[in-house]
Amino acid sequence: MDGQGALPVFPVTATSDEQRRLAYLAWLMVCLIWGTTYFGIRVSLESMPPALMGGLRWTIAGGLLVLYVAARGLALPPRSRWGGILLLGFLMLVLGNGGVVVAEQWVPSGLAAVLVACSPFWMAAVEAFLPDGERLRPQVVAGLLVGFSGILVLVWPDLTVTADADRNFLLGVLALQIAAFGWSLGSAYSRRHGRSDNVLGTTAYQMLGGGLMMTAAGTVRGEWTELFFTTRTATALIYLSTIGAIGGFVAYTYALRHLPVSFVSLYAYINPVIAVALGVLFLGEPFDGRMAAAAALVFAGVAVVRWRRAEPHTLNPEPRT
Repeated sequence: MDGQGALPVFPVTATSDEQRRLAYLAWLMVCLIWGTTYFGIRVSLESMPPALMGGLRWTIAGGLLVLYVAARGLALPPRSRWGGILLLGFLMLVLGNGGVVVAEQWVPSGLAAVLVACSPFWMAAVEAFLPDGERLRPQVVAGLLVGFSGILVLVWPDLTVTADADRNFLLGVLALQIAAFGWSLGSAYSRRHGRSDNVLGTTAYQMLGGGLMMTAAGTVRGEWTELFFTTRTATALIYLSTIGAIGGFVAYTYALRHLPVSFVSLYAYINPVIAVALGVLFLGEPFDGRMAAAAALVFAGVAVVRWRRAEPHTLNPEPRT
């Protein structure tokens, strides 16, 4: 859930061989960038409290993007659109990304990426309860059952213990599900209330609004007294605010313009693999047989839910970190 706000969707345009090669490179960058942000969040939390970490990240990213849009002379959303943009910033960044940040205090970064991949379950559930949404088909219900059985496999041993560490792990898993739910609500709202505003301007305001709300939450929680930087955490924050936020957004939009949606959407299965590998190799995070089995069930459930659900010209990406 490395949310950039509601990312745009585009029809696949006529593409030259050179553009197609660049699009594949952009897709690889999406996989790498959004796969490494889970690692970056975990590193940032070594010295930064969660709300301020997310708040500073998105305020910096949004501010930089606003400056870029203004320098290019592109239109920023009018005041009449600010309410909807702030709502999306709350759902997709404060809940969507903020839930991931909170969870990574206790849940290994790679495992967090695996659980984030279950967001299509929440998307299907949200759509089923909306008047104009897609009804739950037997295939989708089957996918939900398979996927949530994976989450149950993951948390079952911790449901029968009372140690603080285990309770915190369960809280982290719950935070990730709240994050996925918030992202799904935001995605549903964006599809139904999207306007023809400049995409970069809208995204910049979403980042800035979400960042300011998270910073305010951190201030209320008294997190400024806990904030300090090391070379390692400052580098991670800079990476998350620039390459992780803006770089991933640019690469994603370019890939989606020139490659089939069905192919671009595969990033959602590759990101967790990268996140798990980085966590195990550089942070010493655990990833045992039970976690692998749970991950396999989650991915299987996602595959069943997504099968035949993708529309030919749209893609609703999972919450990104």
